[in-house]
Amino acid sequence: MNRHQTSIALDAFDIAILSILQRESHLSQREIAERIHLSAPAVQRRIKRLEDTGVIAAHVAVLNPSKVGSPMLLMIEVQIHNEKRAHLTPLEMRIAQEPAVQQCYFVTGQADYWLLVAAPNMDDFVALTRRLFDDDDNVKRFTTSVVLRRIKVGLELPLPSVPL
Repeated sequence: MNRHQTSIALDAFDIAILSILQRESHLSQREIAERIHLSAPAVQRRIKRLEDTGVIAAHVAVLNPSKVGSPMLLMIEVQIHNEKRAHLTPLEMRIAQEPAVQQCYFVTGQADYWLLVAAPNMDDFVALTRRLFDDDDNVKRFTTSVVLRRIKVGLELPLPSVPL
């Protein structure tokens, strides 16, 4: 199946597996199987299919930035001059390769991009902005907001409620 396909048919077991994995990705396939009343091999096959079709994009641990040396979180709003693909690609490649960039979105509205970045201190943040923006003539301007407090952090998507 094509990983770029818009959606695939998910049954109640798939949705139950995805719901569990979004909240508790550390659970074994046996534990998931017990919760949803399937065999462990059936859960394994379903997870493999969900990975192969791109429904499951990654298995990650959400870290506390201040516990791993990056206590500053900053949001950067970037405006560009030209939205033609040839002008966007170099910036997007730099952003994608930059470990400090946690998330990046190409958006509508006044800004063209929104980035969430983590930095250990202001000097490192300034160096980051220089690496990303200084030599790019297509960057019109960028503004930064400092995150004062994290209210909610997560990547969990709402799933339909389907009884098993």
